Amino acid sequence: MTTLFTVPISSTGGSIVCTNPAPDQQTIYLLTFTSPPDNRLTPTFIDAFILALDIIEHRYPKGVVVTTSGIPKFYSNGLDLDVAVSTEGFCEKWLWRLFRRFLTYPMPTICLLNGHAFAGGFMLAMYHDYRIQNPAKGFLCVNELEFGVPLQTPMMSIFREKLVPVTFRNVVLEARRFGGKDALQAGIVDGLGGLDEVLGLVNERKLLTKAATGIYGTMKEEMYARVLNGLDDEPGNLAWREKVEERKDEVQSRGLRDVEAWEKSGKAKL
Repeated sequence: MTTLFTVPISSTGGSIVCTNPAPDQQTIYLLTFTSPPDNRLTPTFIDAFILALDIIEHRYPKGVVVTTSGIPKFYSNGLDLDVAVSTEGFCEKWLWRLFRRFLTYPMPTICLLNGHAFAGGFMLAMYHDYRIQNPAKGFLCVNELEFGVPLQTPMMSIFREKLVPVTFRNVVLEARRFGGKDALQAGIVDGLGGLDEVLGLVNERKLLTKAATGIYGTMKEEMYARVLNGLDDEPGNLAWREKVEERKDEVQSRGLRDVEAWEKSGKAKL
């Protein structure tokens, strides 16, 4: 492989390395990120990742971007919750920005899932155009349900947009873990394998030329307009959630009053 450039990740001593994995196809850009111990999506990681994408867009010919992890066990283990909670504006200034960059990137993007992708790592994979998963190890899972952290609009909408309803339900309301075979069957990934299979996908679908006309990103903006609106309207998302919570409180209060009245009526048979 030919190394094109390296972007450091200062907080972990890691890096994102851009290589050309196919000498006969020099516009395939492989971004391999290594941020120990498990590629958490922190501000410094995200800043480095977006910079790498910017460098490819502005300094190299149009082609295909492939992302993968240099840590065999994990593609990404999602957010560092302590950092996310303690960093003002983390979602709007960093996480949504990363998701938006992939959603609208002006070249085809492929996620090579070498290992586990949990929570935010799984969401990041879904914001790519295509996904290839290791058939032998690693699970995809949104496990927020298990530790009581609700998904926000941009976290939820990408699954709603790209998955069939039954799979969407299983991902969100069951926190199901999808190995390679199950993920392929459910339509979450486009294939199983490693880098060879990624290169095969690029050739089979003729992806190298898709960005040539300059409208690839525009097509994705229109295609995923509802997801994009959620990424760009954080105040609107918060206002909608506040209204839903108010309505939920009203429903719960009325329900509780009705239960108490039923109990006092002497008709209750508990």
